[in-house]
Amino acid sequence: MKLAIVGTGYVGLVTGACLAETGHTVYCIDTNREKIDNLNKGKMPIFEPGLEDLVITNHKKGRLHFLSNLPQILNDVGVVFLAVGTPPKADYSADLSAVVAVSEEIGRNLSKPVIVVTKSTVPVGTSDLVKETIAQNLKKNIAFEVASNPEFLREGAAIQDFLEPDRIVIGVSSKRAERLLREVYRYFIQNERPFLVTTIKSAEVIKYASNAFLATKISFINEIASFCEASGAVIDDVARGMGHDSRIGHKYLHAGIGYGGSCFPKDIKALIATGKSYGCDFNLLEAVEAVNRAQRLRLVAKLSKHYPNLKGKNVAIWGLAFKAKTDDIREAPSITIINELERLGATIRAFDPVVKLGDSTIQSEDMYSCCDGADALLILTEWEDFLYPDFEELKRRLRKPIVIDGRNLYSPAEVAANGLRYESIGRPN
Repeated sequence: MKLAIVGTGYVGLVTGACLAETGHTVYCIDTNREKIDNLNKGKMPIFEPGLEDLVITNHKKGRLHFLSNLPQILNDVGVVFLAVGTPPKADYSADLSAVVAVSEEIGRNLSKPVIVVTKSTVPVGTSDLVKETIAQNLKKNIAFEVASNPEFLREGAAIQDFLEPDRIVIGVSSKRAERLLREVYRYFIQNERPFLVTTIKSAEVIKYASNAFLATKISFINEIASFCEASGAVIDDVARGMGHDSRIGHKYLHAGIGYGGSCFPKDIKALIATGKSYGCDFNLLEAVEAVNRAQRLRLVAKLSKHYPNLKGKNVAIWGLAFKAKTDDIREAPSITIINELERLGATIRAFDPVVKLGDSTIQSEDMYSCCDGADALLILTEWEDFLYPDFEELKRRLRKPIVIDGRNLYSPAEVAANGLRYESIGRPN
């Protein structure tokens, strides 16, 4: 089947590459000509394990194409996926201007029946807006349908998540749309992946509800971690004991410095804002947000116990990405922490295996030189590079042997045995 994906951001590029991998002919469309030119040369706009190989392979096989002109192929495809950005506006509601612009373009140029599928994370009711916008711009009466197909991709594991999904959700209003989307996902259905058919509005809510629940688990375990520190319990033991309950599970019960990235922060705020427009207050999610904001600064508070005045102190940072295996620093806790440290007068030197900030923050070429002469080391991302450091080398490089671990990477006893003062989240020092 011939498919179009509008938008070559994180969701659009992964979706296009993976659908091409399952045998479809896919046209990825983006108005950014430089990005399209680079993709045609095999240059990736994002870092995602496995994505480059998938894109290059399917591009060479002629199944994956990159264009900047949607009308050029619009009437050659049976399904158009909308995967454009929906960034937050000033009131935290989702900015749907790109969705509307693409819908207008589809309406103006459509000459044969098509199904338009919202793949971007959009508020409930957006598919109705897409349908109305296309209809208003049609030059003649042409049958088309709108459906919802939310994505559930984790940065750093997006290829696996797409090709081995927990579930595929489609929201449709007709059997024809269901049949076509079953054909799009035939590879997955044949491999017995759960394929859920819902109403369009239910599909739109499922995405937000899923992210909200996972964010709630993160904020919850971080609240419990604070209580563990106060009461003398160990968060690792508590989380492990909770996770063995099949109703709870182990995932997203890792205490740390809170969630970040392009999804959770944006989606929680958007769901709260959408709820208000329907007269529904998400009091729980507002608390989740508040806990997450506060959690980011806990490492600064821990450092301040060692240095009540941080002015002139040199602080080493390991990790800038909001999580490992991605170069994404959108809403990354590291940015909040660095900004606060600089506000308090500290000088920052950082190292990340992938991320390059390109601003005033000094970045080192390796993890050990980053620590030369530093008064403390803060660990902010759980990169594999940091899992087995040479503690003797680390101690030699640091001016003061203080390590504050926002990801609980090490055993406190192990670090202490190497002569370092170590603090982490929810565990005894």
